[in-house]
Amino acid sequence: MEYLDFELPIKELEEQYQKACAIGQESEVDVSATCRQIEKRLIETKKEIYKNLTAWQRVQLSRHPNRPYTLDYINSICGASFLELHGDRNVKDDKAMIGGLGKIGDQSYMFVGQQKGYNTKTRQYRNFGMANPEGYRKALRLMKSAEKFGIPVVTFVDTPGAYPGLEAEERGQGEAIARNILEMTRLKVPIIVVIIGEGASGGALGIGVGDKVLMLENTWYSVISPESCSSILWRSWEFKEIAAEALKLTAKDMKKQKLIDEIVKEPVGGAHSNREMTFETVKNAIIDAYDEFKNLSPEDLVKKRMDKYSSMGVFKG
Repeated sequence: MEYLDFELPIKELEEQYQKACAIGQESEVDVSATCRQIEKRLIETKKEIYKNLTAWQRVQLSRHPNRPYTLDYINSICGASFLELHGDRNVKDDKAMIGGLGKIGDQSYMFVGQQKGYNTKTRQYRNFGMANPEGYRKALRLMKSAEKFGIPVVTFVDTPGAYPGLEAEERGQGEAIARNILEMTRLKVPIIVVIIGEGASGGALGIGVGDKVLMLENTWYSVISPESCSSILWRSWEFKEIAAEALKLTAKDMKKQKLIDEIVKEPVGGAHSNREMTFETVKNAIIDAYDEFKNLSPEDLVKKRMDKYSSMGVFKG
């Protein structure tokens, strides 16, 4: 288990608890009262820490190395029914963007999402979850196929941004993202978006337009990362905590601004602390969201989606 800097008090208590239990097992000394006392303090400390997280701490949790990624959610929710589909039929298969068909119960869904890696080798293979234009074109191809067969779309957003390399720009990165946004606004099947980690800039928006946008509690969604914002404004990464607060990028901020529809609760300690519970919560949220839109006609669905996005950013003085 890896711990973030603000989680160190939890680490100390967990180590104390393990040592106390080990003493009880190795000797005849009764340490049950001590173990209970430490366990009680541990629960209270966890509640206190995770109840008062700052914006920057939530950004750190969204990047936790043990946090589940897109394929973890898909494999848990769909099991053996998931069939991954590859390629944009134009350039190549982008490993940072994955997609395919899967079932929840008897209902088929088209799943699309950014995928990060678990170690140095897989991070390079997945390009750190930063998709190239062919990744967005693959996503659009799959969404158009879903529309053709009347299958709802579920997207998982988890990216530090679209890949900003020269070759990505040469192949039309901006156009690919803009095309996806346009096509997703008028797609004739329900679209459910789930932000499961980092939701940065156009990289997130390229698969982020939906009838229902769900956001996990310890994730962020913003035009820019706190570090990049800090480096632009202060020429240094030192002010990333201030930038995170100013950007209003947490789930609570997004809900308040009506840019997302629902916050999905995470277990105490973050999604990685109890993966199975997180997967079950997200699965139920997807089912509930689909039930809300499944009986709408394609025309009503598109109109509702258009109205929703048209009303964003409108303030009455």
